[in-house]
Amino acid sequence: MGKLMPLNPSESEKVRVNFQFPSNWIVEVAHYAFNEIRDGTHDSPKEAAFGVPLVTSKNLLDGVIDFTNTKTISFDDHHEISKRSAVSSGDLLFSMIGTIGNVAVVPENTNFSVKNVGLFRKNDELLNRRFAFYWLKSRPYQKYLEERQRGGNQKFVSLGILRESPVPLPPLAEQKVIADKLDTLLAQVESTKARLERIPDILKRFRQSVLSAAVSGKLTEEWRASLGQEIGNVKPLDTAGKIIAGQSPSKSDVNFEGKGEPYVTGPEQWDGRKILHHKWTEHPKRIAPSGSIFVTVKGAGVGTTFPGCYAAIGRDIYAFVPNENMNHTYILFAIQASADDVVLKAKGLIPGLTKSDIVEHEVYLPPVNEQAEIVCRVEELFAFADSVEKKAAAALARVNSLTQSIFAKAFRGELTADWRTANPDLISGENSAEALLEKIKIERGAMKKQPKSKRTAVKKKIGSHMSKQVIKVIDALEAAGKPLSGQQLLAAAGYPSDCDTEQLEQFFLDIRKALISEKTIVKLQRGDDGQDWFALAQKSAKE
Repeated sequence: MGKLMPLNPSESEKVRVNFQFPSNWIVEVAHYAFNEIRDGTHDSPKEAAFGVPLVTSKNLLDGVIDFTNTKTISFDDHHEISKRSAVSSGDLLFSMIGTIGNVAVVPENTNFSVKNVGLFRKNDELLNRRFAFYWLKSRPYQKYLEERQRGGNQKFVSLGILRESPVPLPPLAEQKVIADKLDTLLAQVESTKARLERIPDILKRFRQSVLSAAVSGKLTEEWRASLGQEIGNVKPLDTAGKIIAGQSPSKSDVNFEGKGEPYVTGPEQWDGRKILHHKWTEHPKRIAPSGSIFVTVKGAGVGTTFPGCYAAIGRDIYAFVPNENMNHTYILFAIQASADDVVLKAKGLIPGLTKSDIVEHEVYLPPVNEQAEIVCRVEELFAFADSVEKKAAAALARVNSLTQSIFAKAFRGELTADWRTANPDLISGENSAEALLEKIKIERGAMKKQPKSKRTAVKKKIGSHMSKQVIKVIDALEAAGKPLSGQQLLAAAGYPSDCDTEQLEQFFLDIRKALISEKTIVKLQRGDDGQDWFALAQKSAKE
């Protein structure tokens, strides 16, 4: 890795102005603002029967690491990767290949390796962890990377670009205030977003309840009473019309150039408002007339019912043609309202409905004047639901853009403008960003001048330290009296939470010896947290 070189004052000021950061902030390259930036292994370690998870960009989701579909690599490969790119709790991972810009926080469990993932090592002396997390997720930072990404079908951002990317550095006290405000505001945004996202499902249930009330006579109960009209009868559908079973032409007789009759094969051509015509045939087997009602009788969409049209229909579609003395829209509503009941009759490995399943199904068939009244009321209520859904979608779009608007205000210093005015002592003098950065420069410079310890002396010290505290994994499991995850076993065996690669290597060798050579422990199924779990062999056998 190259030297950690900060920006000079003129470069920092130029970037600050370009990003519209407040005047009391400074800017550094990420390579210096964080302790360092790595990108994991570039190799493809072989999958192992037991070991540790290998995290890639696809595993970074919504601020966390998804361990459910990670590859397991051997302890030896993990040890080699950790020599260069060991992760620590609180570090940030950044997807840099494919879907660029997903950020995740490394949890307490650090028993995993990374491949082609940006590893931003925490620097608590200079950067508040939550402030850094939000900056990497912000639009200004993501836009900076978008302008510098490379690649064809699979875009990527190089490690060099990540290291040179800008990071704003307000005073630490202000960073915490910004992070706290973002926590609060973004939680409110997510809560609002969740409520808006539930509205389509609520409206779907509302529409279905309207249909149920309509075709049971409840919706027009008072209307009938005002006219002195009796409730209608429940009759089989075949008293309201006839059915035409679809039949598919041969594949060679189907075209996509608009030649012949429009051809409908299933609900995938219904977009909720209209039929999408993208198939035609000059040799139709069955033609549905205008005013038909299309019912899907086979496959995953069985039961889906929608307004039909003049068209050739395939074998997965039946066309119900209402009698002339029936209100066609009412019959459509009647079938849609009872679709779930009809689907219960579907049989076979590929669920299918027969003609009799449909025509023998009983529905409420009131006089035509009540049918017309029902249609009028249903359409009025549906129009209201459509209006609500449209407004909710517009509100959701505004909420989705609100997160980045909040980020923009935060990183222009607008969320903390009043706070800075009220707390000048926390952003000036020894608390200023400049003073903090200068202090870190001095400390890092002093560290560079210190002579490196000889490796033999370090090994001796480590060996002495471990001999007093570390026990074998078999002894740790016996003392625990229950299965332990890899991270729990590491602690139970006496290894420190910040153990180095040599200590990790001894731990992995001890596990491998107990698993393979001595067969005194067994590996259990991986947990939801992505960790391997271990138990005493004899206890596993009893279970």
